[in-house]
Amino acid sequence: MSEIFHFLGQHIEAIYILALSIFLGIEVISNVPAVLHTPLMSGANAIHGVVIIGAIIVMGQADPQNYLALALGFIAVVLGTLNVVGGFVVTDRMLEMFKKKDKK
Repeated sequence: MSEIFHFLGQHIEAIYILALSIFLGIEVISNVPAVLHTPLMSGANAIHGVVIIGAIIVMGQADPQNYLALALGFIAVVLGTLNVVGGFVVTDRMLEMFKKKDKK
């Protein structure tokens, strides 16, 4: 138990920043209108391309015999790609709703 208190004492600034960011994030998200929530989430999914880049870098640095790291990296690339593509699909569908429909 004393090890936990020692860790908390050494990293108190990081804990304060984490707590502040949680409260700030809740406040910002709760004040976003419902109309803007979906576009913001689809944009956030598209930003997850960083996960793909990170997974590719980790897979490139992994030992060729470390099958666990390679498998997890591959899964991260696949799931990150699905997330990015899904974000763009949602954004495209939302933009289609605002286009004028042609009368036949």
